[in-house]
Amino acid sequence: MGAAASSSSKIVEMQSKSQWRAQLEASKQSNKLLVIDFTATWCGPCKRMEPILEEYANIYADVQFIKIDVDMLADVAREFKVDAMPTFVFVKKGKEVDRIVGARKDELQRRIEKHMI
Repeated sequence: MGAAASSSSKIVEMQSKSQWRAQLEASKQSNKLLVIDFTATWCGPCKRMEPILEEYANIYADVQFIKIDVDMLADVAREFKVDAMPTFVFVKKGKEVDRIVGARKDELQRRIEKHMI
């Protein structure tokens, strides 16, 4: 069952490095803000942020939300120098424009609104 079949989540979970590369390349062609959630299954604060991220993904339809499990895609996490979870990286036109480290709900919303324009 692909993402199209599941309407429960607007957050796209990256399953492979090649899928991530394609996503990043596509984002360079778009003006859309990409919010990358670097997460881990064992991370408590990450779990608490999941419903919040789902809510934001529903509110901000023009923003693309991506989830990357740091254990599954360690190379990508290293590439972004992610060493704490959750880390939210904001990408526009293929370049990082901002980041938040930690489960900071209000700050996350503020930065989404700042960078989505």
